[in-house]
Amino acid sequence: MKKISVVVPCYNEEENVDALAKAVKEEFRVNLPAYDYELIFIDNHSKDSTRDRIRLIAETDPKVKAIFNAKNFGQFNSPYYGLLQAYGDAVVCLACDFQDPVELIHAFVAGWEEGYKIVIGVKTTSEENKLVYWLRSLYYKTIRKFSEVEQIEHFTGFGLYDQAFIEVLRKLDDPTPFLRGIVAELGYEHKEIPYNQPRRRAGKTSNNWYRLFDAAMLSFTSYTKVGLRLATFIGMFGAFASLVIAIIFLIKKLTDWYGYEAGVAPLIILVGILGSLQLIFIGVIGEYVLSINQRSMHRPLVVEEERIGTWISPEEEQAEKPGIPEEPDVPEEEPEIPKPVMILADGDLRSGGTAT
Repeated sequence: MKKISVVVPCYNEEENVDALAKAVKEEFRVNLPAYDYELIFIDNHSKDSTRDRIRLIAETDPKVKAIFNAKNFGQFNSPYYGLLQAYGDAVVCLACDFQDPVELIHAFVAGWEEGYKIVIGVKTTSEENKLVYWLRSLYYKTIRKFSEVEQIEHFTGFGLYDQAFIEVLRKLDDPTPFLRGIVAELGYEHKEIPYNQPRRRAGKTSNNWYRLFDAAMLSFTSYTKVGLRLATFIGMFGAFASLVIAIIFLIKKLTDWYGYEAGVAPLIILVGILGSLQLIFIGVIGEYVLSINQRSMHRPLVVEEERIGTWISPEEEQAEKPGIPEEPDVPEEEPEIPKPVMILADGDLRSGGTAT
């Protein structure tokens, strides 16, 4: 029986974990009865009663496991680490707030059975704030236009990944992984399943404008050079424009030395514009430097505080699967060496002797 691992990152989701566990269980009972599954919660140091509720669920359901992080390791590291700890034949990643529809799991599995190693959900519409959705669309289009890797629009990481692709992730040495970009850059041929993103079932999102900006900068510095190139080109254009303006002022002053008074206003305006551009592009370069610095420190993705449930190592799980019994080793028989035969002078034969 094939096994599907369902990884659910959560942070302050006390109002949703119970309902999600029931929804996943019902999805497999109704739509995927021929598959085994495990449900892995990875909690990113919640401040509410999320962990207590997960403990209660795990006590009554042996298919539920959990990883509790020692602290909050960010919105990208924690889900990525959860994927690496799943050893099912395929791994599904979905959010705990029900904005990733649980009922799409069987559609993902169907695409996987068609031969696709990656089956992802792509938002076509959303019930979230219209302005936020428009800004997301603009961001995806901008990144896709300037990235050397063809990015996937409105893909949040929600999808199914074959264990072969999870092995690819395990071999990466990236302390700040951006799963959406990795799927586009290193993933196998994928299948997209469109869906409408509903509102959160309950609770309050932990995302804010700063975190959204942080996510945008991570993808921007990881998969585009446009920031540095733009700084270079605008710097060259600004230098050329300043030279032209300086020549024009010089000519006017030389041709009308006493009558032409430029004043300090043009100088102040020019210095203000150039100073602002310098600050902007120093910030852009700083984002790239920060990204390089984080990757060079080689810190762990996550530090675990505790694991809940029964965890079996990949070797033990492989040993439990029935296989073809090996035949016992049979020692090879050594060939019998014939004894030498000597011919005697009188014509008699003697075995193993010498002539006399």
